[in-house]
Amino acid sequence: MAAVLGLARRIARSGVQPLCRPPAWDRAARQPPGLPLAPCRAFSNNKILVELDESSGVATMKFKSPPVNSLSLDLLTEFCISLEKLENDRACRGVILTSAVPKIFSSGLDITEMYGKSPEHYAEFWRAVQEMWLRLYGSNMVTVAAINGSSPAGGCLIALSCDYRIMVENPKFSIGLNEAQLGIMAPFWFKDTFVNVVGHRVAESSLQLGSLHPAPQAHRFGLVDELVPEERLQEKAAAVMAQWLALPDHARQLTKSMMRKAVLDRLVAHREEDIQNFISFISKESIQKSLRMYMEMLKKKKS
Repeated sequence: MAAVLGLARRIARSGVQPLCRPPAWDRAARQPPGLPLAPCRAFSNNKILVELDESSGVATMKFKSPPVNSLSLDLLTEFCISLEKLENDRACRGVILTSAVPKIFSSGLDITEMYGKSPEHYAEFWRAVQEMWLRLYGSNMVTVAAINGSSPAGGCLIALSCDYRIMVENPKFSIGLNEAQLGIMAPFWFKDTFVNVVGHRVAESSLQLGSLHPAPQAHRFGLVDELVPEERLQEKAAAVMAQWLALPDHARQLTKSMMRKAVLDRLVAHREEDIQNFISFISKESIQKSLRMYMEMLKKKKS
């Protein structure tokens, strides 16, 4: 109940407006005979842009939080709100996740949310991270990640949580769960998601080393399903989406639930324990020192 109330409060603060169209059944009733339904509608907030193509039933969700689409509490909240709206919209059957910021998909969790804050803030932030994963990994929609830039840590988790991953074939772009480089251990549900995609051995070595895999290597490991030139990324994502949506939704959704339910249930059963473990770990002086040093390094790079 506390999680629901917390999300409700963040929704109220976000100011996000409903989709700017009546429900599908009402649109059909109002539409003059012989005229097609409006093919595309959009809604936006500070950090997420969503466009829904009603003719195909496919939405595109773009992260637009420069410079690197860090997963702040605000962005995570807006992401969950946007995803829930699409889940509840009968016109939407699939969503393509991508970035509106050049050269970056998402840099992962916002370090400033994990440094120098209160235990209450850490709890609220980590609950939002959990909520993002639970909603995306358990989504009934077809989810395709169109990865148009580097995607470390939490950005990689978002991609891993999708049904299919397509990445730009640029060796300068990398992807992986590199938490170990920051002195942080990836949570068990990050690990479970990773193992389910690449297998135990690749996941084990990558997590211990905090590896970021260049796009060609990520493809060889199965971390991403396809590599394409940047100019073909959206076209390919749309083609893959059409292939998945050609199957009956009900059978696909039941199969997806069967494959993912055990992993989802594990976090649900241990959600509060996971939050307390995060608070205890991130509050350690040694971890706070590591995060401070990493932020100082980033500041030096910028200057």
